[in-house]
Amino acid sequence: MVLFNALAGESLAMAFPSALCIFSLLALVQAQSESQQPKIQLRLAGNKRKHYEGRLEVFYNNEWGTICDDDFSILAAQVACRELGFLGAVSWSPSAKFGQGEGRIWLDNVHCTGREKSLAECPSNGFGVSDCRHSEDVGVICNQKRIPGHRFINTMNNNVETLEERVEEIRIRPISSHLKRIPVTEGYVEIKERGKWRQICDEEWTPLNNRVVCGMYGFPGEKNYNNKVYKSLSMRKKKNYWGFSVNCTGNEAHLSSCRLGKPLELKRNGTCGRGLPVVVSCVPGRAFAPSSSTGFRKAYRPEVGSMELQPLVRLRGGSNIGEGRVEVLKNGVWGTVCDDNWNLRAATIVCRELGFGSAKEALTGAKLGQGMGPVHMNEVECSGFEKSLTDCYFNNDALGCSHEEDAAVRCNIPAMGFQKRIRLSGGRNPYEGRVEVLTEKNGSLVWGTVCSENWGMVEAMVVCRQLGLGFASYAFQETWYWAGDASADNVVMSGVRCSGTEMSLPQCLHHGKHISCPKGGGRFAAGVSCSDSAPDLVLNAQLVEHTTYLEDRPMYALQCALEENCLSSTAKKNDHSSYRRLLRFSSQIHNVGRSDFRPKLGYHAWTWHECHRHYHSMEVFTHYDLLSLNGTKVAEGHKASFCLEDTQCDEGIQKRYVCANFGEQGITVGCWDTYRHDIDCQWIDITDVKPGDYIFQVVINPNYDVAESDYSNNIMKCKCRYDGYRIWMYHCHTGELQKKNCFSGFQIYNVFMT
Repeated sequence: MVLFNALAGESLAMAFPSALCIFSLLALVQAQSESQQPKIQLRLAGNKRKHYEGRLEVFYNNEWGTICDDDFSILAAQVACRELGFLGAVSWSPSAKFGQGEGRIWLDNVHCTGREKSLAECPSNGFGVSDCRHSEDVGVICNQKRIPGHRFINTMNNNVETLEERVEEIRIRPISSHLKRIPVTEGYVEIKERGKWRQICDEEWTPLNNRVVCGMYGFPGEKNYNNKVYKSLSMRKKKNYWGFSVNCTGNEAHLSSCRLGKPLELKRNGTCGRGLPVVVSCVPGRAFAPSSSTGFRKAYRPEVGSMELQPLVRLRGGSNIGEGRVEVLKNGVWGTVCDDNWNLRAATIVCRELGFGSAKEALTGAKLGQGMGPVHMNEVECSGFEKSLTDCYFNNDALGCSHEEDAAVRCNIPAMGFQKRIRLSGGRNPYEGRVEVLTEKNGSLVWGTVCSENWGMVEAMVVCRQLGLGFASYAFQETWYWAGDASADNVVMSGVRCSGTEMSLPQCLHHGKHISCPKGGGRFAAGVSCSDSAPDLVLNAQLVEHTTYLEDRPMYALQCALEENCLSSTAKKNDHSSYRRLLRFSSQIHNVGRSDFRPKLGYHAWTWHECHRHYHSMEVFTHYDLLSLNGTKVAEGHKASFCLEDTQCDEGIQKRYVCANFGEQGITVGCWDTYRHDIDCQWIDITDVKPGDYIFQVVINPNYDVAESDYSNNIMKCKCRYDGYRIWMYHCHTGELQKKNCFSGFQIYNVFMT
């Protein structure tokens, strides 16, 4: 064949000498065009949850920039994903779905055929020529599978190779005796290169490498293992070693970010000269203690009355465990962290402190909701090995930082396998449906439904979390309108009662194997609808403390309040000569979540109250209680949601809800609804209360009628003293009751669940 081609070429040159010149000229032009193409590098960044998706960024002229979504197509996404080492693209996203980038917008109006080797080959306006804003940054979702043998050259790292440039996948492979353990905490570290799994020689392996491996799999630390067992096993096992060492600093979020070490001298039989296969043994956080049967040891929730010292840091506003807005306890007050200089190193300190692995993302710009109260930390700088975020260097002065800059994290957590044991069936989209769980019955695994008796929003929140679908927006007790099969009548779980912090539905209290479901399954099977965002209501505790006072009001002026059950049971309807003593105060309820707070029922289902001439959109919106010091209720009030509206909003936010003329009700994100002290029912009737010391408590959305991202901040408590004539309110705070235990500044507190 070679001889034939040579002869054919010679004959062609003799017969058509000009044709050979044309072919040579085309080859020369192609070579010149390839050499003149701009050298670029791509990466995926932004608010991504997986390594194969994100905002598409370009490194050109020693600067990272973004790509505008104008004229971008799936063909351009295919080129970009292949250039990144993936098999192709699944989809692309316009309008900065993965967050807005910074710096230059390098490319605009990109037109690709899909056959280009690099995005630089695709026609465009030219590098740096764009009329776009970062709100138009394009994102891509690539195929999860990598191109076998793909070599990735890192322009940013002075051509120092990392494992990401060679390795397709990394895993911990347990030995046979550990196969049933969930999560997998111990085993051989193996890498996948060119489609084949290989072991790593421990000749150059260090404890810092162990730290990185455990962190990427969701574990905060590592420990020693039984070396004799693994040495004995390795002697009997066929060797297939990778030919390089690995150099980690210990701060990497993933082993693929570590530097590629020197080549190892392997023996002819494939074994490393002075070493054995690398083995890691990781220590799980307390929420993920391994168990061979159920996959967990206890539900993830603080223990009531626990004297265990709690962390100084917590996460709020996240839909899944291991993610949320970072909040720090200082001088008895929870506050947020400003995102100035916020990075993966500081985020990883938070994650490990709370019992998770390294951080997947360090989020800025209040991506997981805005907090309230003070901003405690700014310009945080960590070495990466601190035990707590409060051990890092930081600036106490947060002047200029607003809650729009609250820092957040997403942590690596262990693979518990919870998503494989639950599913939604019959819904109109993947985010809703009848809840079905996988259980063992008569020695085999079967799918069945959950009894909807007492099924509510808290239980629905656990289901959505277990499925990784965000927050619950509705909890359904009837699901007859969704298509189903015979499994809908097979009830396998009943009596479910959750606290809301569980990672999976089986961790909630339930009847176990003794099913009790009076109405049966079928149309009364439990269902949920999930959403990627939710509102979050928080009461301004300081306003309550500053506006409290007593008023003696005659009964003839309280007839409407009596009809609406806003007075104590001793108040009589026709007793116009007496009076009631009212504990009055103002309340200001902020929506600091990521979606609007709307009443559970639609406008058509609201109740009209003639006396006050207004609609009630929720039966009870707030509970007001006066408690004795031992927690016994001595007086109560309630606030029907007669008017949920945007009284005032943060700068730049437009009011959307107003009660005038029977308008729509709700609270917009970034707005608040203020109930003034002089409004009917904005009180507690304390006419029959004796002088003494009490606890004043306010609970918003007490029946969990509307989904929220965080219910722990729906409660506010104050200490108060009543002498029969006057009342003093002090130490008002939102959230759990706390008991001071330790030292100045950042103080350790015991947390008691209320």
